[in-house]
Amino acid sequence: MATVKQHYEEVLADVYVWMFGGFSNALAQNSAFLSRHDIKPVSSGIAIDLGAGCGFQSIPLARTGFTVTAIDHSQKLLNLLADHADDLSITIINDDLVQFDRHLTTSAELIVCMTDTLLHLDSKATVCELFRKIFTALEKNGRFIATFRDLSFELSALERFIPVKSDNSSIMTCFLEYEPETVKVHDLVYKKENEQWTCHKSFYRKLRLSPDWVLEQLSGAGFKSIEMSNDQGLISVIATKR
Repeated sequence: MATVKQHYEEVLADVYVWMFGGFSNALAQNSAFLSRHDIKPVSSGIAIDLGAGCGFQSIPLARTGFTVTAIDHSQKLLNLLADHADDLSITIINDDLVQFDRHLTTSAELIVCMTDTLLHLDSKATVCELFRKIFTALEKNGRFIATFRDLSFELSALERFIPVKSDNSSIMTCFLEYEPETVKVHDLVYKKENEQWTCHKSFYRKLRLSPDWVLEQLSGAGFKSIEMSNDQGLISVIATKR
């Protein structure tokens, strides 16, 4: 089994932007999310993007006026971020996101961990450790934003085969295999190269975190003001440090 880092480097990083319908589309979606939730700098303007990838959150945050530190373990995706960052105030760091506090020099107004990144951590204990670090790193009234898929319920039979995206030269599908604490996500990407189809495949594990569990752990980390919404299985959480 590949680690999350290996899975991205060997399979997902090469199709990541394509999966989301292109760079401009992904930036527009995240800009709309920030606008809907009125996310803009009001104090220090320091933002940390955990699992920043190619910058789908970092770039809109910087355009809004934040000074962003973008942390991810995939150098391929960070290279794409660097290519699109232009002269925006974004510092790019290749590291394990749980170690983000090593790179802080001051408290942050905003910390985000979006697009299923929480589920990529190796255990629930690591998620709890991250929540505690985030609470400590935030300034008063600072906010933490996370999004994640609710994998606490199980799909069955053929529902576990999920078409992701396809066009004339690429087809991506995934297969889910449920375990008590995790889901094995098998990604298969078919690419047409020189009129021949080749298959690139790998699998990795995602944590099964229920919304109730995440709420409980955020409260345990010290957050008193927590808002949660569910949009067709994608959970959004905004926690404020009071």
